[in-house]
Amino acid sequence: MPFVLRNGVCSLFRLCKLGPSFIEAARRWLARGTTVLVEGGCEKVFKQTFKILPDEQLKISHVCCLSTSAGPLMGVMYISTAKMAFCSDNPLSYKVENDTKWSYYTVTIPLRRLRTAKSSVSTLNSSEKYIQIVSVEGHELWFMGFLKYDKAISSLQEALVSSRCN
Repeated sequence: MPFVLRNGVCSLFRLCKLGPSFIEAARRWLARGTTVLVEGGCEKVFKQTFKILPDEQLKISHVCCLSTSAGPLMGVMYISTAKMAFCSDNPLSYKVENDTKWSYYTVTIPLRRLRTAKSSVSTLNSSEKYIQIVSVEGHELWFMGFLKYDKAISSLQEALVSSRCN
């Protein structure tokens, strides 16, 4: 099997391992792709989900998981000319008095408020790679399960460099 294909299959398998089951993760993956197609592409989904500045452009998006205290949360990381953002694939439930409400889990950090984006590899399993994002306030976010890990870390670091040059 060619290296690129083998690497992609291994990345997809790792992403699927983060879900409750392989079938559930594959179902979510297909649902995400269908949503992007129906909505008109990643750029439209990004603009509908987040508040956009007039001259802001989406640079790239990455399917990944955000590490939370409740476990990995599957979704998409968006990197634009102005921000790094994440939106979960599925809404999460929460209680307001006696009512159950549903909302997508979103994170938005302006690039000017990001201090670093660091690459990290598990000491126990070198195939488990993470990206640690630290804000200027010291808040940390950990992302994992990227299909294209190297592209994700390089696009984040490029965005940080270009935001500091402006």
